[in-house]
Amino acid sequence: MSNDNTNKPRQHQSADTVRQFTVGPDDNDIRLDRWFKRHLPQVGFATISRWARTGQIRVDGKRSAPEDRLTTGQVLRVPPGDTHAPGAGTGKGAKARKPLTDAQLELADRIVLHRDPSAIVINKPPGLATQGGSGTFEHVDGLLDAYAPDGPRPRLVHRLDKDTSGALLVAATPGSAAYFSKRFSSRQATKVYWALVTGVPSIDEGLIDLPLAKQPGTGGEKMMVDHSEQGQPSRSRYRVIDRAGNSACWMELQPLTGRTHQLRVHLAAIGHPIVGDGKYGGQDAFLTGSISRKMHLHARRIIIDHPDGTPLDVTAPLPEHFAASLAQLGFNEDDGEFIPDPTGEMTRDEEKSIAKAHAKQYRKERRGERRGRAETGKVRSDAKPRKAVPGKARPGGVKIGKGSKVAPKTSAPKAAAKPAAPRSGASRPATGKPAAPRKPSAPRGGPKSR
Repeated sequence: MSNDNTNKPRQHQSADTVRQFTVGPDDNDIRLDRWFKRHLPQVGFATISRWARTGQIRVDGKRSAPEDRLTTGQVLRVPPGDTHAPGAGTGKGAKARKPLTDAQLELADRIVLHRDPSAIVINKPPGLATQGGSGTFEHVDGLLDAYAPDGPRPRLVHRLDKDTSGALLVAATPGSAAYFSKRFSSRQATKVYWALVTGVPSIDEGLIDLPLAKQPGTGGEKMMVDHSEQGQPSRSRYRVIDRAGNSACWMELQPLTGRTHQLRVHLAAIGHPIVGDGKYGGQDAFLTGSISRKMHLHARRIIIDHPDGTPLDVTAPLPEHFAASLAQLGFNEDDGEFIPDPTGEMTRDEEKSIAKAHAKQYRKERRGERRGRAETGKVRSDAKPRKAVPGKARPGGVKIGKGSKVAPKTSAPKAAAKPAAPRSGASRPATGKPAAPRKPSAPRGGPKSR
C-alpha cells in the first residue's frame, strides 16, 4: 500500500459479514499470508490456514492456499471474524507506534531530499545510525513513522554506516520495498561516494578486487581482507578527482558489490585509509592541522529505477565538516560531478590510460636497477620481465584479481631469434655453460709448422 488510495485494498462489505477486497497494485505477486500480515495483522496464521483449508478464503471465487500469490485486480473473499482492533484482545496485532518528539519530527522533515508515493530519499547526517542496536536509541529507522503516521510504515532497503553521511533510500510502501530490494540485490543501483583519503594512489583510476570476511573476535563489527574460501568477492571502483600534494587526495568511489564496510576496508588495504576512519586506518587516518577528525565518506549520489518506470536520481549535499575540509585543501566541488559506468566495465581508452600509468610506474621502479647495472657494468643473464600474478599487489597497492581491469594487457613474449653462427674472433652467446678451449693458432709472421 502507499499514500495513494488507489493502492489500498477496497473492502466491499462490512466486517460483520463476508468481506471482499480488491488487490491493489502495491500487492501484486505477494503471498496470501503476507497480504493478511499487511492489511489484517490481527488475523493469525493459524486462522488463515484454517480458513484456507475449509475453503472460506476465495480468490476470484476459487479456493486458495496461504502460499498462493495474488495479482493486481483479483478479488479476495474473507470470512467474518477476528475483527477486533490490532493489538486488542487475544489478537496478535501490530506493535503500537512510539510517538515522536518535536525535535525528531523536525529532523525527519529537514533531511528529506526527495519524496513521492513510492520512495523517500534522505540525506543521513554523520553520527546518526541507520538502525538501532545495543545502546543505540537514535536512528533513522526510528524516524520513519514521521513519513506515514496513518498509513503503512516506510521500510529501509539499504544501509549506511553510522559515521557515513549521504543519500539513503527508504521505500514508502511494502510493494516498493520489494521492488527496490530486488534492484539492490541484483546490483542495478548505482551508488557514488566521495571520500578524502590520506596519501595518493600511484594509479589515478582503477578497480580494487579484494575478498572480504568478518574479522574473528570482533563479533562481526569489523571486516578484513581474506583470500581464503571464507572471503566474499568484493569489488570497488575508484577515481582520483584532485590531490593536495602527496599528503591527501579527494576520491570518487563506486562499490560494485555491497559488503559491510567495503570501501573503508579496501582503501585501508591499499594504504590510503579514509580520513577520520581510525577503525581501519589507525593514526594514519588523520591529517594534521585543522582538518576535521570526523569520517570523510559521503554517499554523494544514488541512481536507481523507479517503480513508475523513470530513473530516480538524487544528489546529497555534503555535511559541513566535509565541505570545510575540501575548501581548506583547495578543492572545488564542481570537479567531482562525474558518474562512472555503473557496470564496472572500462572502455578501451580507460584501459589504455591505466596501462600507460602502470607502465610509467614500472619504469620508475626499474630505473634504480638499471643505474646499478650501468655502474657495475654487469648484466644479469637470468633477468626476466615481471608478470602480473593474481592475488598480488601492483605498485600503489591495487590488487590484480581475476577479471580486474587494473592490470594492463600484456602480449606473449616473442620467441627469441636463433643466434647466427659466430664468425672468427666473435664472442659466443652466453649459454650458462663454460666454453670449450679453442685450439691455439700459429702466430702471424712465424714459421709454419711442418
